[in-house]
Amino acid sequence: MFVDSHVNLHGEKFADDLDEVVSRAHAANVPYMLNICCNLKDAEATIAVAERFDNMWASIGTHPHDAKDNPEIKPNDIKTLCDHSKVIGVGETGLDFHYNFSDREVQLTNFQAHIEAARETQLPLIIHTRNADEDMIKILEREMKLGEFPALLHCYTSGETLARKAADMGCYFSMSGILTFKNAQDVRDIASWLPEDRIMIETDCPYLAPVPHRGRRNEPAYVPLVAQALADIRGWSLEETAERTTNAFFNLFTKAKKVPK
Repeated sequence: MFVDSHVNLHGEKFADDLDEVVSRAHAANVPYMLNICCNLKDAEATIAVAERFDNMWASIGTHPHDAKDNPEIKPNDIKTLCDHSKVIGVGETGLDFHYNFSDREVQLTNFQAHIEAARETQLPLIIHTRNADEDMIKILEREMKLGEFPALLHCYTSGETLARKAADMGCYFSMSGILTFKNAQDVRDIASWLPEDRIMIETDCPYLAPVPHRGRRNEPAYVPLVAQALADIRGWSLEETAERTTNAFFNLFTKAKKVPK
């Protein structure tokens, strides 16, 4: 059994066939999914999708691209939504200085509010980071010293230094279909040594479909392809990869409670 630790199923790209998408995931031995909130205005929709399905959960947060939509965000704005039984994580949040769709200072303020919410709730912080390695290292080191909180660097594509620093701080990592991309050897190299008990897999659907589906809409049924790529990199069997990545998910997201089949 596999976990897709990062899906975006509440958007318009799945509006017409969501039930079929989830059925295909289950048929592919992917019964567990975490539906990610990327803007607080979408919190209700994110949770509503998770409520429809057993063994699907939700997060609450605002992506750095959308930080401009919540410039005055406070930790309590996030925390008040975290009491829901289906909400098991804080984010997606972080820093993206590649696209800079939101101003740098707004991203930093937004990220800080999410960190404080994660620290106070002890729900894992789901981090997006791109072209922000030095800032991310400084922030994580400073904030962990002020009070530790569980954290996941999702769809990891950043550098080795950040990966090693974050690993030393106890962070978890998730790998996506990028592992299958021809020009992603640097990502595969990092995946080869990440802590074996703190690595998981994701699709980030509808984005980043793995080979041979690259360029099409991604969906949770494809996460076993990510698992196979990780298995090949680590020298694990597919069954071992499923067990390790599933255990990592439930060890981090301790609020997630499985519904027996």
